[in-house]
Amino acid sequence: MGKELLPPGGGDDDNILPVDLKAALEERYLAYALSTIMHRALPDVRDGLKPVHRRIIHAMSEMGVRPNSAHKKCARIVGDVIGKFHPHGDQSVYDALVRLAQDFSQRYPVVDGQGNFGNIDGDSAAAYRYTEARMTDVAVLLLEGIDQDAVDFRPTYNEEDEEPVVLPGAFPNLLANGASGIAVGMATSIPPHNVHEICDAALHLIKHPDATVEKLVEFIPGPDLPTGGVIIDGRDSIIDAYKTGRGGFRVRAKWQTEDLGRGGYQIIVTEIPFQVQKSRLIEKIAELLIARKLPLLEDIRDESAEDVRVVLVPKSRTVDATLLMESLFRLTELESRIPLNMNVLSMGRIPRVMALNEVLLEWLAHRKDVLIRRSKHRLAAIDRRLEILGGLLVAYLNLDEVIRIIREEDEPKPVLMARFNLTDIQAEAILNMRLRSLRKLEEFEIRTEFDQLSKEKADIEALLASEDKLWQAISWEIGEVKKKYAKATELGKRRTIFAEAPQADDDAISQAMIEKEPVTIVISEKAWIRALKGHISDTSTLSFKEGDALKVAFPAQTTDKILIVTTGGKAYTIGADKLPGGRGHGEPLRVMVDMENDQDVLTAFVHDPQRKLVLSSAAGNGFVIVETEMVANTRKGKQIMNVSMPDEAKLVVPVKGDHVAVVGENRKMLVFPLNQLPEMTRGKGVRLQRYKDGGVADIKCFAIADGLSWEDSAGRSFTRTKDELIEWLGDRAGAGRTVPKGFPKSGRFTG
Repeated sequence: MGKELLPPGGGDDDNILPVDLKAALEERYLAYALSTIMHRALPDVRDGLKPVHRRIIHAMSEMGVRPNSAHKKCARIVGDVIGKFHPHGDQSVYDALVRLAQDFSQRYPVVDGQGNFGNIDGDSAAAYRYTEARMTDVAVLLLEGIDQDAVDFRPTYNEEDEEPVVLPGAFPNLLANGASGIAVGMATSIPPHNVHEICDAALHLIKHPDATVEKLVEFIPGPDLPTGGVIIDGRDSIIDAYKTGRGGFRVRAKWQTEDLGRGGYQIIVTEIPFQVQKSRLIEKIAELLIARKLPLLEDIRDESAEDVRVVLVPKSRTVDATLLMESLFRLTELESRIPLNMNVLSMGRIPRVMALNEVLLEWLAHRKDVLIRRSKHRLAAIDRRLEILGGLLVAYLNLDEVIRIIREEDEPKPVLMARFNLTDIQAEAILNMRLRSLRKLEEFEIRTEFDQLSKEKADIEALLASEDKLWQAISWEIGEVKKKYAKATELGKRRTIFAEAPQADDDAISQAMIEKEPVTIVISEKAWIRALKGHISDTSTLSFKEGDALKVAFPAQTTDKILIVTTGGKAYTIGADKLPGGRGHGEPLRVMVDMENDQDVLTAFVHDPQRKLVLSSAAGNGFVIVETEMVANTRKGKQIMNVSMPDEAKLVVPVKGDHVAVVGENRKMLVFPLNQLPEMTRGKGVRLQRYKDGGVADIKCFAIADGLSWEDSAGRSFTRTKDELIEWLGDRAGAGRTVPKGFPKSGRFTG
């Protein structure tokens, strides 16, 4: 082994420490998790910023790229940020900077960008060597007072500079611009809100600190998204989300119909939900169109320029626009859910989910802290200036003596201090005075400044001594922000509106999402199912797997629901459009629904919500069921008839007329009134006919006035009138009499 491959220390084990892997991993992962939570993913509740955004704004402030200055290259800004404050990749910093400038991402952009900063289609911004940026007024408000000791500073990563721990935040940025981020084990998602409304709620909180979330929602009815849209949530769910800090908002695209004349129209979408890429949305709708999932839609076009204009062309002028849009809302991102998870850093240290009132109260507490610190800073500056002014006044009152001391003394400073009882600072100020300020006028100006500063000092001291005055000052500041971003302004006006979702018929929407085509449903004895295109009358040509044969075949439309009843008394529902096509032998039904292995398909038919059915078990128990009660929306199906082996469900017969004819395997027939059968949603049922042995063979519902008809095996029809049926008429659960002459040998009414 070469010497260079030995571990440090010449190969002995002195420098190798055994470490428990579990403990080491836990410790390192916890350190990473804490770093991500505290210094990357979660915003501070006070200024609503994550560290990267705070550093971008601070770096721009240090560079002097204010709203009234020229734009500066983004490459310079990014360079400053990563060189001085943020030791991470340049691309991640630039991406954050770009987002701060996008008016479709930020409700109130913090950065004013010049050049290509991306668009709502999801195209990315130009490289940072091509784009330029400067601050907006929002950034100026966030920084207001930063040079007046409003916030704490800490050393930067290399301890060469200092950076603010939090910004003064005169703008309610957390709620106004929102935030989203994924940390370790926690995430945050806050949608943007309207500043005018936030300021109203904050002003109300100053007067009523115990105000409830319900009251605050009167001022802030919900998010105000940069891209507009329509929020369709009820007030109760919005209040609940703001109370708990967790929830979500359903946002729909804004649309209207455009008349094309002659009864024709097209739908124009003018606003899409927040954070939905328009190009991806249109792509998705086009894919659904090609897949024939949107039968009411003919075409989609993107005619957007600066504003959004997506044109939806209906299949025909008779298509209901609301129904078409409802089907699109269900299948596409034209309706999207904006999550709310107000997980923020409270006091800059503790990550927790906060309610709306807590977020606002903590912002107000921060504003109060900033005001006190700025006032104390100004007070200290005034005290320093008053001290100097006091010294200058002494100099003016004793000008000749001061000049004499300066001219004659080797060390004039200590002599001045002793002669006029001056402080070091005052003596220094006198010695640094210029000759030109020895004019007569200067004394008057010093006295005026002295008086003004004394008054300002008294005002600040009064402010700091009174809680009421502090809150009045904060209210005034908030009022100024409210004025600047009032709803009357272009930037401040509310973009997202509120509306109730139209009450549309679910079945109608479901049907609107399926192309209506004729099919033939085929189910084999071994429960393989398929849907052949078109209506096929001759089923003899159908092929099946070896040992399998046809069980049931019937025509349907792709928009129909198919009800399948098993021998175990269970009903399953499958949409005809979900069935496999006619190629091959289809698919086993047991793959599509949870059907027990010891049960077989009894029958299947197209669901008719208006219809009632008679169900009967092999032993002769039965009842009437409304067909809508058989519909099951899950794979598990619905137990409708309670049967236990060896008994099983045997017959499903549509209800019509007023009487029921039952034939047993013993070839005895009984006719009784239909109203003797109970209507149930699930159960064993009542006895239809009594048997010594065997069970039921067939059932038929009919109108007694029309008589009872059947067909024999040769296809001849027989009808027995009411009078001719007298000897078979009775009550249910009777034994019945032997079937009439001419009744089919099969024991069934259909020969």
